[in-house]
Amino acid sequence: MYRYDEFDAELVNDRAEQFRRQTARRIAGELTEEQFRPLRLMNGLYLQLHAYMLRINVPYGVMSSRQLRKLAQIARDYDKGYGHWTTRQNLQLNWIQLQETPDILKELASVEMHCIQSSGNCIRNTTADEYAGVAADEIEDPRVYAELIRQWSTLHPEFSFLPRKFKIALTGSPNDRAAVKVHDIGLIMHRNDAGKPGFEVIVGGGLGRTPFVGKTIRKFIETRELLSYLEAILRVYNRLGRRDNKYKARIKILVHETGTEEFTRMVEEEYTRLAGGALEVPQEEIDRIDAYFAPPDYRALPAASETLREKRAENPAFDAWVEQNTHAHKQPGYIIANITVKTPGRAPGDMSSDQMEAVADLSDTFSFGELRVTHRQNLTLTDVEQDRLFELWERLVELDLATANHALIGDIIACPGLDYCALANARSIPVAQEIATRFEDIKRQKDVGPLELNISGCINACGHHHVGNIGILGVDRAGEELYQLQLGGCSREDAALADITGRGFAADKITDAVETVIDTYLELRNDGETFLDTYRRVGMDPFKQKLYDAA
Repeated sequence: MYRYDEFDAELVNDRAEQFRRQTARRIAGELTEEQFRPLRLMNGLYLQLHAYMLRINVPYGVMSSRQLRKLAQIARDYDKGYGHWTTRQNLQLNWIQLQETPDILKELASVEMHCIQSSGNCIRNTTADEYAGVAADEIEDPRVYAELIRQWSTLHPEFSFLPRKFKIALTGSPNDRAAVKVHDIGLIMHRNDAGKPGFEVIVGGGLGRTPFVGKTIRKFIETRELLSYLEAILRVYNRLGRRDNKYKARIKILVHETGTEEFTRMVEEEYTRLAGGALEVPQEEIDRIDAYFAPPDYRALPAASETLREKRAENPAFDAWVEQNTHAHKQPGYIIANITVKTPGRAPGDMSSDQMEAVADLSDTFSFGELRVTHRQNLTLTDVEQDRLFELWERLVELDLATANHALIGDIIACPGLDYCALANARSIPVAQEIATRFEDIKRQKDVGPLELNISGCINACGHHHVGNIGILGVDRAGEELYQLQLGGCSREDAALADITGRGFAADKITDAVETVIDTYLELRNDGETFLDTYRRVGMDPFKQKLYDAA
């Protein structure tokens, strides 16, 4: 994985010391909260309902076991002994003391981590496919270009005060696992007719108050020109994006109101001025960064493991976990293992310090000391020998992290909601816990089949409810928490926004409503259909009838 050079190290250390001085001035009363707010946000520090929350970047979701151990230690020493993985592949700590934050930033800097640009109206942590570099369906490793974007966007002098926050996601595979079409900029790798790799550029996607699926404004840009094209997009946005109304300040509104054709014309015009200039990335630089992502020292193994086959035959629980929680690896004899942080009854995405340290040990033992954070709030070990998968699973069982629910209804995305977040107006975590418990039976989950259920505690949509196959939005109606149900959303290559079923449900009725939706789907589905297939075939009406006619 990428290692910081001396310039990166100096930058994050200097920033930590700078924030120490700013924090001291705030505590001494020399800065008001209004004056301090932009300073703390530039370092990822939010003031939430009960305490400060610190958002720690995990660039494109890749981290080492050493870094995970440091996160575990920080969570234990400075928080309440756990952290929360987010849909931006970051980690949030929810019980931070202001006076201790500079020390935390210093500790993070010691393992090449930081919180710079994890908040504020700037380019946030670039996210990527969690299987980058190892997926069998991948064209090329997108981490190289995610790292290029990280270096280009960090403290970019022109884009540090954009009209609003800005999010970029990319994938090197035609199978989108990074939700690229609901980002400000989404990048999908293709090859052109000459066999060269490049990216399709999608702009104006996003969720929140006004959701949109992004529009393709360029079908192919060569990798060496990627930064020039991104710079052109950001310049148009920075010049024309609204700053008078934060609800209309995202680039998705600009693209919608300007029109895709005119927006594209302006970007192409700007790109014409930039192309071939200082932002063109020489192949030598791409090769230099690519070297950091060189494959580990894989052993020469048979494509299929006889040991794995035998263990699956002997142990049904292991067999179910392998079927659901693993993915094909491009290296013969290896496999990708997903650890769902969705044990029924627990907050989705929450992991204790003890679990983090234990998973760090597992990554050293089974996966060359590297881990990935996924946008579905899970962890992934990307390089596991098939022969040793059973041993890994046994260790995960001991840690209560072997739930075989990856990509099933129990694998719920949920924001922190009203339990922590100052913006939320309804609780997300208790709803997620109740649904996960109701559908705890793995056989039932597998019978339901692939299904993405996402929950947000407010319209800001940190839980991606708009693109859940089943989405739940918590709202406040005259002091009562109600939950709006949405169906048919999708964050993948065929991305779509969900449709609202109708009036919301009370907190004690929303799980029943979800079960009604599932039962209706099971009655209606044809052989081989997923929930999304069935919904797209039959539409909303039969679900709506079941949900509301009996009320």
